[in-house]
Amino acid sequence: MAIELTTNNFRDFVSRNDIVLVDFWAPWCSPCLLIAPIIEELEKEMPDVRFAKVNVDENQEIASMFGIMSIPTLMIFKGGETVDMVIGVIAKDALKERLLRHM
Repeated sequence: MAIELTTNNFRDFVSRNDIVLVDFWAPWCSPCLLIAPIIEELEKEMPDVRFAKVNVDENQEIASMFGIMSIPTLMIFKGGETVDMVIGVIAKDALKERLLRHM
């Protein structure tokens, strides 16, 4: 299950884990609901990757810090630094390939 990140735990979580995929989403966002099951499947298949979510409505400061203008936005962090970003819905295999690229 993806960890819910807030301004209180975001920096600590992404910096303490090697590879992290953060899903910037909102409950009213239809494309966000489409990508959620893809992320859940990858979470089961890729135990070395940590998965997290940021509700942009509740955590506008984090969304603003990264310039999130459209959701879903998926950001991949490695060692606390952003290494990749996907805006919109992406196929499972394509997202998995992007994650593997950074492992």
